[in-house]
Amino acid sequence: MPEGPSVRKFQLLTSPFVGQVVAKVGGSSRKISVNDLNALRLQDSQVHGKNLYLAFVAAEGPLGPEETVLQREAAGGASSPAQGGQEQLCAPQTRPQVEELLQSRSEAPDAAEGPSSWLRFHFGLFGSVRANEFSRANKANKRGDWKDPIPRLVLHFESRGFLVFYNCRMHWCSSPRADPASDILSVEFHRGRALDALRSPDPICHILLDQRYFSGLGNIIKNEILYLAKIHPLTQGSVLGLSDLERLLDCATRFSSDWLHSKLQGKGLHPQIYQKELCPLGHAVMKGTLGPPGGFKRLAWWCPQCQPAVQSGDGDPAPIT
Repeated sequence: MPEGPSVRKFQLLTSPFVGQVVAKVGGSSRKISVNDLNALRLQDSQVHGKNLYLAFVAAEGPLGPEETVLQREAAGGASSPAQGGQEQLCAPQTRPQVEELLQSRSEAPDAAEGPSSWLRFHFGLFGSVRANEFSRANKANKRGDWKDPIPRLVLHFESRGFLVFYNCRMHWCSSPRADPASDILSVEFHRGRALDALRSPDPICHILLDQRYFSGLGNIIKNEILYLAKIHPLTQGSVLGLSDLERLLDCATRFSSDWLHSKLQGKGLHPQIYQKELCPLGHAVMKGTLGPPGGFKRLAWWCPQCQPAVQSGDGDPAPIT
């Protein structure tokens, strides 16, 4: 699934639409009623870790008493030509309906104290956001069909620009639920708290994926920074020295920031260890499925020579799977 740098890019794609009113809606989502978004104004766009949040408020204008061309097309059942008629459009709501919708959310247990509501997006594998374009198939599916991905949500704005959201889960919430101090791409990232978390006796590869302390850090970043820091993934955090942990944190923040900048420049990621058979020095790379007991297992790649196993606290070498 998209990691912190990718979701940051998604947020930058949505930010130019802040202040605009939704004139027409489409998409295949069944988790929310996409029609609820009609005639609302996009008030804010934020990112926290791997989650994108969009705030909507009732529009005061210019979509008040007058319909836009897009609204009339939606009410008439027209579909977007860019999707070949596959996009389902929803008729716009009247202002009393919008006010009733926001009022109902304000009375809900998870609602905000105020007129706005936040829509949370959590992206699955190959999840993405596109601005003013639809995703196109780049290969045939298992049936041999060249079928374009179906968007979960399409927001058309009064400016005639639009946002498209793919493979994501959405739900309404009162406000962004995240602590900037845990976000590895935030200027408020708290190194001291992160260092305390890394001193745990758990394997370091498990600790790094704990979103309470390393929000936005995913499996690709985990594998890459452990290789850069020359730390075996199953090394217990408690046996590492402060200098090792500091270096690991430096690798985490620098790699994440560099990856984001590469994305913004349209450049791809060039991993050193992730999904590789040889490390940059030519050593054979090991691959395993690692995770806490009873928890989610993730694929890991490491170089036994560049990232040697370290003895655990009881004097035994860290187990390798």
